Amino acid sequence: MQPLLKISGIEKSFPGVKALSGACLNVYPGKVMALLGENGAGKSTLMKVLTGIYTKDAGRIEYLGQEVAFNGPKSSQEAGIGIIHQELNLIPQLSIAENIFLGREFVNGFGRINWKKMYAEADRLLRRLNVEYSSRRLVSELSIGDQQMVEIAKVLSFESKVIIMDEPTDALTDTETASLFNVINELRAQGCGIVYISHRLKEIFEICDDVTVLRDGEFIGERPVAELDEDRLIEMMVGRRLDELYPRLDQPRGGLRLQVKNLSGKDVHDVSFDLYRSEILGISGLMGAGRTELMKMIYGALPHTQGSVILDGQAIRVANPQDGLKNGIVYISEDRKGDGLVLGMSVKENMSLTALRYFSQSWGALKHAEERQAVNDFIKLFNIKTPTMMQPIGLLSGGNQQKIAIARGLMTRPNVLILDEPTRGVDVGAKKEIYQLINQFKREGLSIILISSEMPEVIGMSDRILVMHEGHISGEFPIEQATQEVLMAAAVGKQYGVIQE
Repeated sequence: MQPLLKISGIEKSFPGVKALSGACLNVYPGKVMALLGENGAGKSTLMKVLTGIYTKDAGRIEYLGQEVAFNGPKSSQEAGIGIIHQELNLIPQLSIAENIFLGREFVNGFGRINWKKMYAEADRLLRRLNVEYSSRRLVSELSIGDQQMVEIAKVLSFESKVIIMDEPTDALTDTETASLFNVINELRAQGCGIVYISHRLKEIFEICDDVTVLRDGEFIGERPVAELDEDRLIEMMVGRRLDELYPRLDQPRGGLRLQVKNLSGKDVHDVSFDLYRSEILGISGLMGAGRTELMKMIYGALPHTQGSVILDGQAIRVANPQDGLKNGIVYISEDRKGDGLVLGMSVKENMSLTALRYFSQSWGALKHAEERQAVNDFIKLFNIKTPTMMQPIGLLSGGNQQKIAIARGLMTRPNVLILDEPTRGVDVGAKKEIYQLINQFKREGLSIILISSEMPEVIGMSDRILVMHEGHISGEFPIEQATQEVLMAAAVGKQYGVIQE
């Protein structure tokens, strides 16, 4: 079968970094090609070379049988190559329809926008994705999952021949993911070629036909999915076996650290729980269950209307994030680029931003040598891949950005570390490194709350699991009694109450 898109022998270097070395990718009509590799393997760089954001140093790109060199995303898009980015590229103050057709609005004979036609076309695209909202709705009113569906609708509006999906289900519910897979099957039946980039290996076996693996910028292989299993796929990606993905640490828990009593607020209703030293408390539940809202109340990023937070036996005031930090409560956001990092600043500046008081002289000047030493220690401890601590953080891979977000929280020397989806968008190799770090913090007596939508992760790492449903705690399970079945039952509200230890 002749590929719609054939990328071969691509080389790309940046100062101090060889990003791509002989990278290859074939995209076939009517097939879904998974593009896999650890963070930093070169997947995003290859896509940027394809769409003309970066200029290749060597290699060849053929599209529809002709050699091409696009001069930017607009030209590649107009040629029929669409990308659904992992990071959202939407304007919150505009409507769904305005975002979908931005820069190519329908106009009438007088040059004025034909709003009726634009809303009708946008509504048609949303129905195709089983999204129930009107396209007149503002994007700022949507959840992250719904915003991702708008991104998908935008690419579908171009009638692209090759569609690249970069972590498309990262923020989607199971229902939204099923809708997306239906659309992918439609596009496959129409002869489109799909590039599917994901760290969720289960999805690869569910929706993809073939797999291309990159490692350290090099082409490792292209194989039919039917010839592979998860172990072989992981081995191709990381170059080694990962026999134990979730390295649970059996450690006796210490004394009581945190008590949350009858906490209520927006989307959270009368929640109470305890957290101990050297404990990982997992928080499970479906999207919209109130998990993130609860954690932001404990940290002070959202107001609570009633209830109390007690730390080491003392009731504390958490009216804002500064109160949370002052009391040793650190929250690492699920949206690392929106809430967690300043992309234009360096690795060093991002890492030390919330801990500057530890590096300040009495007259306000910074102890730069101590700051650099601390940042360098965390870079080594976390195995962060960066040419220098002065590298802009926006140029690093998602896994390395996530490690820096966690390191920044730890630099404040917290008592309680709240990790909200800590491995979202992170490859299997970096995941294991993050798990090992979490275990190290646990060993040192830190109290950890782990929020995760991945049940194997929350079961594999937690000592005890709380499940939330519609703002309530719908179940509490010691790890010996936690199965995916009982967690899901509690998550959908079928089982209330607590299984006691």
